[in-house]
Amino acid sequence: MEFGLSEDQKLLQESVRGTLEKVSPLERVRAAAEKGETEVADIAQALADLGVFGMMVPERHGGMGMALLDAALVAEMLGRHVAPAGFIATAVMAPLAIAGAGSEAQQEKWLPKLASGEAKAGVAIAEAASGAREGAGVTASGGKLNGKSLFALEAENADIIVVADKAGALHLVSGDAKGLTRIQLTSIDLTRGLTELQFDNVEAEALSSGDAAATLRRMVDAGRVMLAADTLGAGWMMIEKAVAYAGERKQFNRVIGSFQAVKHMCAEMAAELEPCRSLIWYAAHAFDAMPEEAGLMAAHAKAHTAEMGRFVARTATEVHGGMGFTDLLGLHYWFKRIGLDRQLLGSPERLRHEAAVLQGWAAAD
Repeated sequence: MEFGLSEDQKLLQESVRGTLEKVSPLERVRAAAEKGETEVADIAQALADLGVFGMMVPERHGGMGMALLDAALVAEMLGRHVAPAGFIATAVMAPLAIAGAGSEAQQEKWLPKLASGEAKAGVAIAEAASGAREGAGVTASGGKLNGKSLFALEAENADIIVVADKAGALHLVSGDAKGLTRIQLTSIDLTRGLTELQFDNVEAEALSSGDAAATLRRMVDAGRVMLAADTLGAGWMMIEKAVAYAGERKQFNRVIGSFQAVKHMCAEMAAELEPCRSLIWYAAHAFDAMPEEAGLMAAHAKAHTAEMGRFVARTATEVHGGMGFTDLLGLHYWFKRIGLDRQLLGSPERLRHEAAVLQGWAAAD
């Protein structure tokens, strides 16, 4: 039994890491954030050149048909470099929706375009994953959608959007559909786009050729694993930056890393975050190999990693002292990425409740 990554998976992750080091350095992230750009064209193109947008697309539609663990390795690197580029919706959740519940015609039309990076996709399923807020929710009738969906992922410039209605059915909406209004939302994380979608008799194609309910669950599970992996990457970068700073910053003619208290802070961050890696890997493996465990493990992986990520973000900032709060070092980009990851597709509190329900320890809402 293999408990580590294969050579191909290691090569994949190193390739993505090397590319992002070149195209998404901190200066580039800062410049994009200042302009309000959550999707930088050449970063997205570099990822497309690596083929990452075709990872979850079946081979017969021009993709690579890879496993969710492979996608998690890419998500970790994107979090590490706080890359302003879409991935979770376009490369993972939307292809799963279309491949799982789309007709043959829908698959032939969109999956090759998603795989090549020619088309971008957004997903609007927050109400199904996180619970609906007052006034939010989408209804479907006669091929038309009405209502409002909040916190849609990567939908601001998407060519197509996968939308879940209140009944749990899935629909495919064109980005330029008549009656669709897209309002960009402001969040603490300037590297990722969130959109409010308003539907006024918007024409939609139903994704009804497969099991839509099961497909929606798989989309949510996959998205949660991706967010956990993103947090893992961001957290480890913050640890590395804290250790490096502790080895350079001097007080009382000694580097602060020689002080026992600082040593303990750095060691505790690593000890808390590293176990999340195996939890995420197992959740990704369960998604493909043990579907009966996928929902439970995705909930555990995201909930626990979110808690450990918050601890690391806070502690790494404290190691930097007053400098940690400045824009000069840019720690806040990782801090805020971790903060938004924590809330998307379900808060830790909600996920722990879902896990308890799945295990028969609590009653469903």
